[in-house]
Amino acid sequence: MQILATSGGFQPDGRWGAKVGPLLDHAIALAEPTGRPRLCLLQTALGDDQSAYARGYAALNRDRPDVAVSHLALFPMPNVADPRAHLLAQDVIWVGGGSVANLLALWRVHGLDEILREAWEAGVVLGGVSAGSLCWHVGGTTDSFGPDLRPVTNGLGLLPHSNTPHYDSESARRPLYQRLVADGTLPAGWATDDGVGLHFRGTELVEAVSDRPDVHAWRVEPGPGATAVETRVSPRRLPD
Repeated sequence: MQILATSGGFQPDGRWGAKVGPLLDHAIALAEPTGRPRLCLLQTALGDDQSAYARGYAALNRDRPDVAVSHLALFPMPNVADPRAHLLAQDVIWVGGGSVANLLALWRVHGLDEILREAWEAGVVLGGVSAGSLCWHVGGTTDSFGPDLRPVTNGLGLLPHSNTPHYDSESARRPLYQRLVADGTLPAGWATDDGVGLHFRGTELVEAVSDRPDVHAWRVEPGPGATAVETRVSPRRLPD
């Protein structure tokens, strides 16, 4: 049972729009596929935006032609006849960013919350960026409801921690996350700077990894006197 929860994955590419980054490569490697790796993209958090799927397919087909890529869209109806069978047949399920609140609501309507837990328990590597990181946890901070960040506390809870991505690039997230952990709204958890991923086996952190230098993961726990204690974790740099 493995999860790679990240603030990265696909990377910007000036010519092609997107390329496969080291974090996504790492998710595929963690699956240890016995044949051609099978990877399913979910862009539920972007309302199944077709351009996002197109960029993902293009990047994977160009950079990782060994991967059999597919996607599961839920708008206007599921694009595969049996979403459960499709997801359980994958080696990696990769979830993109966007609105985690909308993602969670739609997944529950379609029963994907239970299916994804089943896939995780069956050995499919679950991964993703931003909303695709937070969703596996109990909760975190989100801009799903507007530009002012708010807590979300109804994550899938596969990981019994809280989570906040983009810890270094969105200045409002850090103080809000610490306050929510300090007052008990969120349990202790993990935050990631852009370019950092957290590899969990079961519910335990194995290591932090990164696709760039000078970035970190952060352990955030309740401290004395309604404060939060933040501990910096240096990630292992993945090869380009």
